[in-house]
Amino acid sequence: MLSQLKKIAAQLKQEFEVYCLVLKHPKTPVLAKILLGLAIGYVLMPFDLIPDFIPVIGQLDDLVVAPLLVYMALKIIPDVVVNECRELIKKEKNANE
Repeated sequence: MLSQLKKIAAQLKQEFEVYCLVLKHPKTPVLAKILLGLAIGYVLMPFDLIPDFIPVIGQLDDLVVAPLLVYMALKIIPDVVVNECRELIKKEKNANE
């Protein structure tokens, strides 16, 4: 169980790094940059738009808003850009090991 959680955490960290590179990539469309920036900002925001004490809806906004923004951004970004950024992260990871 603990090893699975560590694996998931490592994957999330890697995806976050990929999205940061995608944000800086010159071929990333402006709308996608805005959507990814909003998703990252929403996750890092110290407060919720819909407070968690509101049953169901308070928790659902955290599970829906950020992934939806990332999904929409990834639909706009060319696959070549995302794959290039993933490869860069893999190369950096392999170089550090």
